[in-house]
Amino acid sequence: MDQLFEFFRYLLNSEEIIRTGGLVLITLIILIENGVVFGFFLPGDYLLFLSGVFAGTKLLDVPLTLLMGCIFGAAVVGSLIGYGTGHFFGSRIQNRPDSLFFKKKHIETTRNYFDKYGSRTLVIARFLPIVRTFAPILAGIIHMNLRYFMLYNIIGGGIWVFTLVGGGFYFGEKFPWIVDYVHYIILFFLGITTFTVIRGYLNARKEMKETVSSE
Repeated sequence: MDQLFEFFRYLLNSEEIIRTGGLVLITLIILIENGVVFGFFLPGDYLLFLSGVFAGTKLLDVPLTLLMGCIFGAAVVGSLIGYGTGHFFGSRIQNRPDSLFFKKKHIETTRNYFDKYGSRTLVIARFLPIVRTFAPILAGIIHMNLRYFMLYNIIGGGIWVFTLVGGGFYFGEKFPWIVDYVHYIILFFLGITTFTVIRGYLNARKEMKETVSSE
């Protein structure tokens, strides 16, 4: 059991992932986190930003173009896997009981975003943990047109990677001392993403109640 907890602690530690796993592990985690049901708990936003920071300071000895290309490819392919999962196994996913790695509320929260933003959810969701994982799955469940899905999938993935990896690289290159404050960066991202998800969830619940009361 201790080894299992240690494994999960490692997966949630972006700094350790980058230092020990390098580009291969970063790419694999982004692939899983962007569309595999059990990947919602993996680090996304701050893993991208920190990988850019480490590349900018040369602690991660990988060219920026290669880093961004691999992460972008992983994000797009991961979401496509999620779409396929939802398309072919949608009913089974929606009817499965809650477990440690799956909560029906995650599907419902994502559905609320689709009801509000439509296809744009696939772009917005890139910056929302949990929703980022389930958005492509739900797109597959509702049988969203594959061409439109890929269009928003590519646009969203490109903006997400360019903003976070590119931003991290800039800060790492211009302010190399930033690596001494990695833990504060992680806390900052956790705070922002947690606030965003909670706010989105509460707004969605409020809109649902207003819709029910008006009927």
